Amino acid sequence: MSIHKIHSICGMCTVRCPIQVETEHGEIKFIKGNPNVPAMKGAICPRGAAGKALITDSERPQSPMIRVGERGEGKFNTVSWDEALNFVAEKIKGVTERYGSRSIAFSDRGGPFQDLHKAFVKGLGSPNFCNHDASCARNVEHACLSFAGIGRKDLVYDLKNAKHVVLQFRNIFEAVNVQEVNNLMDAMESGCKLTVIDVRANISATKASRFMMIRPGTDYAFNLAVIHELLAQNLYDHKFANLWIKDLDKLNAFVKPYSPEWAETETGIAAEEIRSFVRELAAAKPSVIWHPGWMMARYRHSFYICRSIYIINALLGAIGTKGGLPLANKPVDVGKSGLKALADLYPKPSEKRADGAGWRYPHITEGVGLAHLMFQAMESDDPYPVKAYIAYRHDPLTGFPEPDRLKQIFSKLELLVSVTFSWSETAWFSDVILPLSPYLERESIIASNNGLKPQFFVRNRAVEPRYDTKSDWEIISGLARCLGLDALSFSSIEDIWNYQLQQTGVAIEDFKATGFVQLASSPKYRAMEELKFKTPSGKLEIISEKLEKQGLPSLLPYTSPVRPPEGQFRLTFGRCALHTQGHTVNNPLLFEQMPENVLWINTKSASALKISDGDTVVVSQNGYSEIIQAKVTDFIHPDAVFVVHGFGHTLPVESRAMGRGLADNKFMKGGLDIWDPAGGAIAFQEHFVAVTSANKN
Repeated sequence: MSIHKIHSICGMCTVRCPIQVETEHGEIKFIKGNPNVPAMKGAICPRGAAGKALITDSERPQSPMIRVGERGEGKFNTVSWDEALNFVAEKIKGVTERYGSRSIAFSDRGGPFQDLHKAFVKGLGSPNFCNHDASCARNVEHACLSFAGIGRKDLVYDLKNAKHVVLQFRNIFEAVNVQEVNNLMDAMESGCKLTVIDVRANISATKASRFMMIRPGTDYAFNLAVIHELLAQNLYDHKFANLWIKDLDKLNAFVKPYSPEWAETETGIAAEEIRSFVRELAAAKPSVIWHPGWMMARYRHSFYICRSIYIINALLGAIGTKGGLPLANKPVDVGKSGLKALADLYPKPSEKRADGAGWRYPHITEGVGLAHLMFQAMESDDPYPVKAYIAYRHDPLTGFPEPDRLKQIFSKLELLVSVTFSWSETAWFSDVILPLSPYLERESIIASNNGLKPQFFVRNRAVEPRYDTKSDWEIISGLARCLGLDALSFSSIEDIWNYQLQQTGVAIEDFKATGFVQLASSPKYRAMEELKFKTPSGKLEIISEKLEKQGLPSLLPYTSPVRPPEGQFRLTFGRCALHTQGHTVNNPLLFEQMPENVLWINTKSASALKISDGDTVVVSQNGYSEIIQAKVTDFIHPDAVFVVHGFGHTLPVESRAMGRGLADNKFMKGGLDIWDPAGGAIAFQEHFVAVTSANKN
């Protein structure tokens, strides 16, 4: 039998890179970046290369299961798919009869395939669809909306053509998007400068032409000083500002006190270095990308950091321009019709969202809401009871603060369902586990990728399921069938694809050659005069009417962050290239490469505590403690410690990951209540921990 080559989409993280899978005799032989996508250069990241190990790993859910013991006890009965789907459907019907359809919540990890999930939740009649973004990029989204009237994904990062890239809350070389990595490397080989601003020297910093180690929590001070210099020294793009920035005079008056000398006292970064950096930015304008960030659920005011980044990009004339942040094109922008939305199968529910998005908090978009406030609604029954919850590939017990409190909240539910291809803390605590086929064993709905050259793309199944697992469309359509949601009860993926492609002029066969369909022959940039912003004025608005109406200032006066108490450190966390949060820690290949996290601690701070590199240390907060190995280094700010997120698993079904490393979210007492009121996201990095040598304990 010859080698088969299947075009598909990686599922090892939320980037979802295009891949080509080679199979023989129904087994995976090789995975690489889709060769039809030039920016992939045939490459994938370490996680993508470990996809085969996900398939062969016997330590993953293999059949539908229904809990028989207490929640969290880990006692389940293996059942058939018919029994599992009917059980879930009957529970949903019962909850709906007692509390109404609004009492059902659903969350996922976002991404291009969520149209199917939105359709299901709308079919149930519930407004309560969420994704994980309250723990990630909600502040970025709302900052962009408040300034430009468009979402963060409506702007493209044109890295390949950039002349200066600034990474402040984006670690491109560890939180890997392969195409972005390759485009940035190409740009740097052509002379593009890279600046990294962070509390530690991450991998991106090691490749930067300028790295500035900033005091934790003072990024807003730094950015205000940059704005001050751009305006005070007339280094901004006057033509762009005159055309598109509203209320520039108010911004100018606001930033007058925030000089580089003032910022030096807050950030620890020398005033002259700030000035030199700003001159470099101005020299590269407008082909500058100051990335607004990925995981911006950090501080109580992270929304304003994001907003200041968008303002800086605008002052440099970078918004809308080649080599900066041009506007993304949707199919309609290139004369094509978009995919027919599955969510349009059902009307929008009339009920208000339980998390308050769109009504209690009018400045927060309704779309995916705020999951942490959804959990609080489950806890309080305010504004109404939420009694059933489906977590699709989402593990809030690892991804949100206060897992013990969340367990108490979830204990109030009458139904907790986990749809997952790997074990997780949330799955272990669930009533029902519906095992999802890993991405190499499933196909997905067609999705759109808006950008300079918009396209449709598809995930194809590479091999048949090894265990009794199903694709997401099979699970959703199966539940829909049990619940009488006939419009969503598709019997094949081809039926879904044909529905989506109506009126697009594209057929399923058009995907076979490459795995995607380009809707434009060349990148489409807009001239500066042709830009469009969906704000009341049609311009980029320094003063946001929507924010002001909510009593939230458009320009927030700076407040110095609380310093760590004596003997304590601000707890920070982040990503690495080998793992995707907690989802991959038990993967056999990736575990072998990185079995546990370590605690980064500054050399001088460690010396004062008599801690040496490699020592076992005790991390504690409010009477709770865990042990971890110390990584003593000069390359982290003395006020902070750092861990890679996702470790500290406790499940006996994960023999490799169990008990390895530290779980950062367990050191965030009160963390569900600490969030950014302007942007909506959790503020994960407002917590302090003590560190002591294990030898002293």
